[in-house]
Amino acid sequence: MSLPDRLYNMKFAEYFDSMRKMYLQDDKFKEICDNYCSNIADVEKYRKKREKNFSKEQQCENLSKELEEEILFYLVRKS
Repeated sequence: MSLPDRLYNMKFAEYFDSMRKMYLQDDKFKEICDNYCSNIADVEKYRKKREKNFSKEQQCENLSKELEEEILFYLVRKS
């Protein structure tokens, strides 16, 4: 068993050797690290959803504006 990839980041760079040992030997430390990795995965998942939702929101907003213009144009033309 080795250190999860998500723990290899610059915040912990100077502690990699210690972290590897502690992760294998200390169950409490392993649990904290595993919870951290799980949380980071959740953050990434929700960030992707937010970006996807933002894109859809922008598309809907643009379409709404185009349809508003079309409605107004239609109203003016038919009045």
